[in-house]
Amino acid sequence: MSSGTDRTSTAILAVDTGGTFTDLLLLADGVLTTLKVPSTPRDPADAVLAGSRQLLGSQRPHRLLHGSTVATNCLLERKGARVVLVTNRGFEDVIEIGRQNRPQLYALVGHRPTPLVAREDRVGIGGRLGPEGEEIEGLDAGEVAGLMTRVEGAEALAVVLLHSYANPDHEEAVAAALEKLDLPLSVSSRLLPEHREYERTSTTAVNAYVSPVMSKYLSRLDQESGAQPVHIMSSNGGAVPVERAIREPVHTVLSGPAGGVVGALAWAKRSGFEQIITFDMGGTSTDVSLCPGRPIHTREFEIAGQPVAVPVIDIHTVGAGGGSLARVDPGGALRVGPESAGADPGPIAYGRGGEELTVTDAHVWLGRLPPEAFLGGEGSLDRALIAGPMETLARTLGKSPEDAAEGILSVANTAMEGALRVISVERGFDPADFVLVAFGGAGALHVAELVERLGAERALVPPDPGLLSAYGMLAASPTREVSRTLLISSFDLNQETRLEEAFRGLEAQAVEEMVTEGNDPDSLTVWHWVDARYRGQSFELRVPRENWVEAFHQTHKDRYGYARDGIPVEAVTLRAVAEAPPLPLSPVPLPEADAEPPVEMSTAYYNGNEIQIRRVWRKDLLKGHTLRGPAIVMEYSSTTWLPPGWHLEVDAWGSLQLAKE
Repeated sequence: MSSGTDRTSTAILAVDTGGTFTDLLLLADGVLTTLKVPSTPRDPADAVLAGSRQLLGSQRPHRLLHGSTVATNCLLERKGARVVLVTNRGFEDVIEIGRQNRPQLYALVGHRPTPLVAREDRVGIGGRLGPEGEEIEGLDAGEVAGLMTRVEGAEALAVVLLHSYANPDHEEAVAAALEKLDLPLSVSSRLLPEHREYERTSTTAVNAYVSPVMSKYLSRLDQESGAQPVHIMSSNGGAVPVERAIREPVHTVLSGPAGGVVGALAWAKRSGFEQIITFDMGGTSTDVSLCPGRPIHTREFEIAGQPVAVPVIDIHTVGAGGGSLARVDPGGALRVGPESAGADPGPIAYGRGGEELTVTDAHVWLGRLPPEAFLGGEGSLDRALIAGPMETLARTLGKSPEDAAEGILSVANTAMEGALRVISVERGFDPADFVLVAFGGAGALHVAELVERLGAERALVPPDPGLLSAYGMLAASPTREVSRTLLISSFDLNQETRLEEAFRGLEAQAVEEMVTEGNDPDSLTVWHWVDARYRGQSFELRVPRENWVEAFHQTHKDRYGYARDGIPVEAVTLRAVAEAPPLPLSPVPLPEADAEPPVEMSTAYYNGNEIQIRRVWRKDLLKGHTLRGPAIVMEYSSTTWLPPGWHLEVDAWGSLQLAKE
């Protein structure tokens, strides 16, 4: 990746922690330096700190931008804290009752995920507020004071009282009593001052559940990295100070994948593409997102069965990655994932003791991932180690080893195709109108075949695709979103006055917090949004503040095919988003090609046949170079597979534009 910026004495280090590799990108003196090190699942901070020392050498002044999967893994593996939830008496089971949705629609007996807060750890107290924030029943001071003994054994605390979004006084009184315990404390009116008690309760419980783990992890990075300041990638595509990430770790549950979407969109726009589908295939999973000119945000997000109602980039994930394990199920069908070999021991070809075949092993066996080109030639893979397990799988399937390997890739492609269709076709978008942007260590090996499956026309592979999520952290803007539930009807004669007053308060809060975090107030841009619905509906659509009623009618028509003129539109939740400028990244265009790049000849398997292929190093490709398949492009962080009948062209920014002939 060639890039330059204004020279600065302070280096900037962007780090993305993945399941197999931890990716580091150092911007210093206008030069980007890349590094991939094996992740350390037992303590992800070890890989981050080791890679930082390797890249930085002497501890020169630097800033750290970090995308973390620690909160995500904590939820998926159920290794969080023991949480005690304080709520209104009689509402202790809201977190378990939920919306009464059936997770398995046709199962005679459905199974729900176990709540993060055990029944015996839910403490009900007296006191009650109404939906307008009016006090119906006051708090009992003695009962509040006695809470310290009722929450014994807790490792983290969550406070969620009815209608605290309208009036936080009761929650603040309870929080003041519990703060004396010096435990991580999550208060819903501070974290999510919005209606819908189930989603607010679940989000607050998730925040409390991951708080001790994230606090320990991020505090260590803050203290031992030597960086000043430290920012963490937020799930909404912005960056937040480490202090806020420690206090509100729920905002980091999609930290790494969000960086990938931001980075992919930045490179796509340089190449002239506004409408993209991001395709991030890493070691353990694949993340996809639809971007019709901008990232789509959602609050209808669920992780490990737990609703999380914070703003996140709309990303769909499937358990298919380079390390996904292949197996034959009891019915004789070939399965791939969601289990992964991870970083330890990793795929068999890594030579670290892995014994189960992975997607990466299939690529190595087929010749699409040259062993000697691994990590740009700095590492190596062992194809011979794959022979025994691949032959065993082939015998089980009654196929040749090559057919078995291609079967592994086909099954993985099917899972990823399904994910891509969920975010495009199932939402009314035609993939032919979008460019598929491939990144992650394995994305470029699969993208051409997925473009064909989707009926799309073109793919883009940005520079250093295996480190694109880290690059997205450099390209991300610091942001702060604040919200408030305030039901206002479009038929209300005072609606504009009420909206203006509410937005003034929200904007002031967002700007104040951004300035406190070190941003120049004169550089901030503030966006106003309205979550609106027709009266009687249960869910909202986000629209801009300006002409919000007309915007809602049009958005509803675009989404559902109709609008309901004459029906009151309700502004349910108002949002102000303050955004600071991103770093001034200025990529350097590639020089024009004046000769063909050096080409090596090799062999690979395709459709069961051994074929001749071209191999090219990406560092030798210049603007205007073209390559016809079958071919592979080798580089440090990834490998691009160009099947027969495909060609690529290198654009001015070094991105590979792939299309079928």
